[in-house]
Amino acid sequence: MVRWYSLILMIAMATGVWLTAREAERKGFKKEQIYDIAIWIILAGLLGARLFHVLDHWSDEFAANPIRALYIWEGGLAIWGGVAGGLFAAFILAWKNGWKLPKLLDAGAPGLVLAQAIGRIACVITGDAMGKPTTGPFGFAYTSSNALVPKLGVYYTPMPVYEIIVNLGIFALLWQLRKRNLSDGLLFLVYLTLYSFERFFLAFTSSYQILAFGLTQSQIVALVSLVIALVLIARMTVQARPKTSAA
Repeated sequence: MVRWYSLILMIAMATGVWLTAREAERKGFKKEQIYDIAIWIILAGLLGARLFHVLDHWSDEFAANPIRALYIWEGGLAIWGGVAGGLFAAFILAWKNGWKLPKLLDAGAPGLVLAQAIGRIACVITGDAMGKPTTGPFGFAYTSSNALVPKLGVYYTPMPVYEIIVNLGIFALLWQLRKRNLSDGLLFLVYLTLYSFERFFLAFTSSYQILAFGLTQSQIVALVSLVIALVLIARMTVQARPKTSAA
């Protein structure tokens, strides 16, 4: 299970970096520049993803044995933490190299969501991030002692499968939009808007702990991200309108 998890994550990250480098070259960057910064963005993303997961599951998974927080190979990566960590690293690197951050984020948006879709295959195989137990017609049960589900033999809502399907849909849309004459940063904001919707609604099928207002950590972060994305899109739309001179 561990080897499958690690292998698929590496494939997901390699695919995301390759696609980002390809798109970045089309936008005026050099492929070598993207490959040079990719390792730092990936490391920051993994650190953020693990940190969010540990904070969200501290009482039920890590309080009794804190050293397990370092066992990243056991699974347990929070997607929002990965996005936050990667964004932070991208901001620092763009500032350091004198690049336009919105253009860099646009180049990375299709690769990011495709990598997220591929990465969720690891969850399907290992049983990580499954949803609530279900008696419905579509559920996954695991019998291997290495599976990451709370209880073997119980059918769970396959939330990662739904995420894969939605993420591939988002990728298809971004792939179509990427060559349109959009303002810098808009493609990434479209990704952030759609992904926030996805995470908010799919989290209702999850077994994550409630943090506040009947919502999970993931849903609260999704709402905040959605508001930020919509505000920025509205602002860009207003700024893009042609100004008419007063009569």
